[in-house]
Amino acid sequence: MFDYIRGLLTYLSGNGIVLEQGGIGYRIVCANPFSYQPLLNHEATLYLFQYLREDANVLYGFKTREERELFVRLLTVSGIGPKSALAILASDHPERIIQAIEAEDEHYLTRFPGVGRKTAGQIVLDLKGKLNDFAVQDGSADEEESSSENGNHPLTEALDALKTLGYSDKEIGRLIPILKKQDLSAENYLKEALRLMMKA
Repeated sequence: MFDYIRGLLTYLSGNGIVLEQGGIGYRIVCANPFSYQPLLNHEATLYLFQYLREDANVLYGFKTREERELFVRLLTVSGIGPKSALAILASDHPERIIQAIEAEDEHYLTRFPGVGRKTAGQIVLDLKGKLNDFAVQDGSADEEESSSENGNHPLTEALDALKTLGYSDKEIGRLIPILKKQDLSAENYLKEALRLMMKA
């Protein structure tokens, strides 16, 4: 089992990042790849979770061990797979997610893609009272307003990331006119889109 990897961040897109270590590029799926934009072409450390199935071998990366632990706990809930767990982590701060679970706020939980009322109830049933044994810390890097270096428009990259997180074309389409009025980095387009999704 991998714990963490430290290496050169050589590429990022809406689908994840590539971290080079020992001449090998590791493709790592993250909740918000654009939050790593300031570290592009610099050394970065990610805490890893390897998801192994007959048809999948995926590395998921997190900024802190605590964020990874919340992801792992979410995977224990019936109806929550890696895609849904990642979308939940991308949509709000881990502390707020834990607060909602402890408060049995199912309405809040159903705002995440792929989480209906039944799944929200299952999250509360399975995880309430079991998340206080670790402190979730905000390990996010300082934000930088920077444009993409791979040639894509930041808004296009953010929309691709929303699709990766499980949002439908219809849901995304409603946000495009609002987002087009702003001039943001890909990371902040994604943050704004997720904020609007949570308000819907």
